[in-house]
Amino acid sequence: MRDTENPSIPPFDPAAAGWEPYKDEGFIGLVGPFWMRPVEGGYRYAFMAEHKHHNRRGVVQGGMLMTFADRSMGMTCWYANGQQPQATIQLDMHFIDAVQVGEFVEANCAVVRRTRSVIFMNADLVVGQRIVATAKGVWKTLGSK
Repeated sequence: MRDTENPSIPPFDPAAAGWEPYKDEGFIGLVGPFWMRPVEGGYRYAFMAEHKHHNRRGVVQGGMLMTFADRSMGMTCWYANGQQPQATIQLDMHFIDAVQVGEFVEANCAVVRRTRSVIFMNADLVVGQRIVATAKGVWKTLGSK
């Protein structure tokens, strides 16, 4: 996390902290980079809020947080579901606190329930210990690989 009050403090370096870039040449490649690192049973995802993510008020655009939540929960779901094709069928977001440019946002994702055809997910988006948004979603399993 960057200290915006003291610009002499260098910005947080995800790579130095053990995060790896999440490679994606599609839409995520345009709004990213996103970061990932292994955790028990899967990966944890994050992004560094950059100038390109800000809205007219100068804080991170809600759509960026929604995009990040969708991809983070979707990837967590994908690993939990044996890497089967899937699609988001519902995503609900609650914005709790503004994210400032320079902050490092992490997604704490969890599978809530699995059926044969859908997976229910929850996520907290956090900056350090501060919850900035919560999300709930449902993913539809589309079939075999």
